[in-house]
Amino acid sequence: MPAQRGFVKRNICKINHLLYCGGMDQKPVTQAKQRLLERIKRAGSATTAELAREQGLTEVAVRQHLRALEANGLVEQKTLAPSGRGRPAMHWSLTALASSLFPDRHAELAVGLIRALGSAVGEEGLQRVIDQRAAEQVSAYRRSIPASPASLQVRVQALADQRTTEGYMAKVVAEGNDSYLLTEHHCPICDAATICMGLCTAELDVFRRALGSDVHVERVKHLLTGDSCCTYRIHQD
Repeated sequence: MPAQRGFVKRNICKINHLLYCGGMDQKPVTQAKQRLLERIKRAGSATTAELAREQGLTEVAVRQHLRALEANGLVEQKTLAPSGRGRPAMHWSLTALASSLFPDRHAELAVGLIRALGSAVGEEGLQRVIDQRAAEQVSAYRRSIPASPASLQVRVQALADQRTTEGYMAKVVAEGNDSYLLTEHHCPICDAATICMGLCTAELDVFRRALGSDVHVERVKHLLTGDSCCTYRIHQD
């Protein structure tokens, strides 16, 4: 049981940090709400009555918790056909946002795959894989970033928006003289980049190619060298 309480506490911190960083003006997720999330995760979906019975709460209290979780984008209602006669039942299920809060081993898998690739195909082979991934990123970014003669500000903001959707929490700050700082406050591939610096090198090249040949990009802060974030200075040549 102590281990379970620790698991609950860690996930509450993760949820509340995510809501804070996302700018959601909502109340923090309490342990009672966390237990509801865990129960729905195990069941796939559940009705208000089922949750109230299993948690030893009134349906009114459970419904209040669920509405708060719904406002935070963590649960949603779905209508399921009844197993027999009667009205369709309203079930609560987790959203993709809530599912992402539970433990996974994607980072460990990515690190293992990189090491296995390096052993199987050597450093040159691994570099070819990184180059191919970079080329695919450039193609994807060019579809969302307006090409020149769009202003540099528009292009950099489009890149930041795309990176934010990928989990980097990117922000653009104008320095003046058509120079901009693109800061990424989170690195979702940090574990992989730690053992494969080629990913960071390729990332810098991706930005340059995606923004256009008239743009200069330099990294001025780097998470992996001890900084709290990665920051790029971007200006036109």
